[in-house]
Amino acid sequence: MKTHLQYGRTGLELDLTGINATVLQPKYLPGLGDESAAFLAAVRQPIGTRPLRELIRADEKVAVVIPDGTRPLPSDRLLPWLFAELAHVPARNFTILVGTGSHRANTHQELVAMLGERIVREYRIVNHDAHDPATLALAGQSPMGYPIHFARDYVEADRRIILGFIEPHFMAGFSDGYKAVMPGLAGIDAIMQYHGAAVIGDPRSTWGELEDNPTQRHVRAGGSLLPIDFCINVTLNTRREITRCFCGETMAAHRSGCEFSKATAMVACPHDFPVVVTTNSGYPLDQNLYQSVKGMCAAARIVRPGGLILIAARCNDGFPAHGNFRSLLFESKSPRELLDRIMSPGFSTFDQWQVQLLAMVQLKARIGVHCEMPPEDLRRAHLDPVPDLRVALETELARVGRDAPVAVLPEGPLTIPYLA
Repeated sequence: MKTHLQYGRTGLELDLTGINATVLQPKYLPGLGDESAAFLAAVRQPIGTRPLRELIRADEKVAVVIPDGTRPLPSDRLLPWLFAELAHVPARNFTILVGTGSHRANTHQELVAMLGERIVREYRIVNHDAHDPATLALAGQSPMGYPIHFARDYVEADRRIILGFIEPHFMAGFSDGYKAVMPGLAGIDAIMQYHGAAVIGDPRSTWGELEDNPTQRHVRAGGSLLPIDFCINVTLNTRREITRCFCGETMAAHRSGCEFSKATAMVACPHDFPVVVTTNSGYPLDQNLYQSVKGMCAAARIVRPGGLILIAARCNDGFPAHGNFRSLLFESKSPRELLDRIMSPGFSTFDQWQVQLLAMVQLKARIGVHCEMPPEDLRRAHLDPVPDLRVALETELARVGRDAPVAVLPEGPLTIPYLA
């Protein structure tokens, strides 16, 4: 028996012949038969607000927020439909803001691939820069106790439209909704608060938890400081086909989409597993090791303490090079030392949240990584390089027992397992 793992753009075949494997996948959902018609229906009969084109006047400045290139939102389809629906508004009145959060800016080539040549040519596009105060403006004081600056073009816009896709999220419960702007368009100081060690380390900051989630509370408190006029959220299948549209007032549309996502993307397991094979859902989500922590966290939910997680994530962009993710990993002698350092009073540094989550997984299980990164870099990050997944499986089963159960998440964090 072979299973197809989502890996880069092409995928990876894994032979499971003779292995006691359980393959865990979300409920299969076909793409909508007519995506554009479904989109139009959703924006003309929205949840909790008036139709989109009734909300925007022709003379208003409109900020349109989209995720960056590490997210698989089909912006190349959604944006042309959106602008056609708002055809009474001149193209010069729109600013497309790429919600990079603390990630690097997307290149021109990446923007063309994400949005299409016509959109890039005809519309103003701004990569958010969380680190440049000159590009930010004060939005207000978060109810969580700190000031929040957002991208200036967003703060100064007359109208605000956010786009995103909903899936279970390893910290915020579910992606998107207000998350498009908090942390998508936030300044680095606010992002550091949102990603504080106590917030990230709270067991309620996890997949599928929404209402009692400390991370989600920061998202909503910051994201709602300025009025959002319309939210466009979708769910996707593994082919990036739209399966549902949830549009309208931000909280109402997001809640509806999260309920749908929870019913289709989360899978109950009757027991834990000594070995879990996972991915980071392939391109564009597995471009670097930083993002691939999500796939490891998904596997950690069902791996037996002391067990083995094997992840296939291409990581062609490395750690990546920007930020402190690599240096924090390299500077520590062990995950335990690193976690103690992050949790110590007064410690605060950019990228600590992703390192914290990785260290938490490493304290529960060993992690082997099949990727394109140099093996010595993986070892310095306290990870084991895995040239061949099948060989690594055979080696581990020889140690724990040939018939030991193995869980496989071929779509990575697009499937979120949990112990029933």
